[in-house]
Amino acid sequence: MRKAPLRFVAVGLFLWNLHRYYLAHMQTVFTLARLQRASLFFSSCVIIGIFIANWFRILPSIGVAGIAVTGIVYACTYRRIANWEMWPVFGSLFSLYLLFLSQGLNTDTANLGEYYRDIVLKLPFVALVLGFWLMPAMPSRYLRWLWILLIGLTTVAAVGATINYLLHFREINELYLHSKVMPTEPDHIRFSLIITLAIAVGVLLLVHQAILQKWRPWLIVTIVLLAAFLHLLSVRSGQLTFYALSGLAIIWLVLKKKLWKQAALIVTALILLLAISFIAFPTFNNRVYNTRLDVSKVKQTSAKQGKKYSIAARVYSYKAALGVWRDNKVLGVGKADLEGEMAKRYAIFYPEMESEYYILPHNQYLYNLAAHGGLGLLVFVVGMFYPAWWARRKKAPLLLAHYVSIALSFLVEYTLETQIGLAYVLFFLLLALQGSMPTEDNDPLWRPA
Repeated sequence: MRKAPLRFVAVGLFLWNLHRYYLAHMQTVFTLARLQRASLFFSSCVIIGIFIANWFRILPSIGVAGIAVTGIVYACTYRRIANWEMWPVFGSLFSLYLLFLSQGLNTDTANLGEYYRDIVLKLPFVALVLGFWLMPAMPSRYLRWLWILLIGLTTVAAVGATINYLLHFREINELYLHSKVMPTEPDHIRFSLIITLAIAVGVLLLVHQAILQKWRPWLIVTIVLLAAFLHLLSVRSGQLTFYALSGLAIIWLVLKKKLWKQAALIVTALILLLAISFIAFPTFNNRVYNTRLDVSKVKQTSAKQGKKYSIAARVYSYKAALGVWRDNKVLGVGKADLEGEMAKRYAIFYPEMESEYYILPHNQYLYNLAAHGGLGLLVFVVGMFYPAWWARRKKAPLLLAHYVSIALSFLVEYTLETQIGLAYVLFFLLLALQGSMPTEDNDPLWRPA
């Protein structure tokens, strides 16, 4: 009888030693350096995938899944969560997925297929958040490489779009008179925001002297060319963000640094950029003309006449979405049911408009208000923007720039409802947060934050 407990003790000791050996072996294989290189690789997949999604659509998903797996492997191997103390920051972003998930309780049975597709689309709010929370922050040089990769790919895509524009000069100029723009990869709205973000990153790399001296002239030329292309592309979302960030930079130079000359130089450069764009870019001129015409259509009483103009069509969609919300103020109608509910309001408010012109509200805040109600919008705003509040006393200009881009893009687009838009918002937000996370990195150069 006495031998039985001894056997259990022996077996327990054997299993414990086997477990310790297994962990030691795992830590030998999955070293921190290797796991961080894996994070670098999968992050690169996400960035590259944003630009080639039309040819290799699964690449961004591979990158997102790889980041999650890398974080899980680290947590299992080292039995710790590297950024546990930052759970409110990552938890706030994860709460958005819980908001989307909860809409299953508010979805008609006939639309459950659409609900499931949306839940799959929003999985980066689980995978990316989990991966970056579990893993230690990447070294500063890795972060700089990733942001430089973004600048490089943006430049290549801009050059490609410019060449295509020159080859189809007249046809593309004509598009701008009909609320359309030149073809780009990724789509023109997200691409314009990416260009603005790339310009902001490039400026910050120069200001903080975080790039080799021999590359500085090339980076300056790249920033100038991207700013010029942004005006050639003439997408309102990107230009709005560009001038908002420029205005913030001018205010900061004047009020915080008292650098009046530098602020005056930026103002002069912006005025020259606008003047040159008016003179040299037909797309810019056509966009201005089209915008003025578009705005005038908003005041028309007949939706039948204004439906083909982008701004007028958006205003009609805003009114229909507000009609949906008024009947479902607290919990909304659920995203999967939103299209059907919008169609009912269109039929009531604009009976002369054909259903082919019905669009969802191109405003992420209003979109969520109608889909999730007032309570859901509150959860969404707090969850999305809490990291900005957390970083308010930190030196995080890159995070601020991206949040400005996010906040403004949400005013004119439902950015989170596409794969590329979601990747743009969430991935670069988490990448910018990496720069403010605790690290033992002793790199003397600027840590992008």
